[in-house]
Amino acid sequence: MKKINWKRLIIIIIITFIVGSFFSFFTMNNMDTFKELKKPINVPGVLFPVVWSIIYLLMSISCYIITTKDDKNKDNAIIWYGIQLIINSLWSLIFFGFSAYLFSFIWIILLLAIVIIMIVKFYKIDKTAAYLNIPYVLWILFAGFLNLGIYILNR
Repeated sequence: MKKINWKRLIIIIIITFIVGSFFSFFTMNNMDTFKELKKPINVPGVLFPVVWSIIYLLMSISCYIITTKDDKNKDNAIIWYGIQLIINSLWSLIFFGFSAYLFSFIWIILLLAIVIIMIVKFYKIDKTAAYLNIPYVLWILFAGFLNLGIYILNR
């Protein structure tokens, strides 16, 4: 078993959390608007930061695992990781910042596709790294359901 490079792992975790939640900092003031929207189901607000923290941590660990592999495709896989992270972050701006509920749903579909591509690339390098992103896919599907429901109920 390889020794963990804690510095690299911590840097990946910090980058993931900063990029992933970047636009959330600018759209927090729109949370009152979110509370007033009709939703297909009511989810306690405290659930979102807890789930995202777990997902970002799992994503970071999966990316770290890929960085430790001696594989010619790892750079490409890490690029896909970065792309999905930026697309993920922009969703908050689209949904909360612009209240563009239909476009944000389409954006989630794009995010799901990119995450699946990333997982396939990770799987070819390390299966564990790929599997660590399954909760992320499930959460995207749930978020897509909520997003679409909000769009339909608030037109």
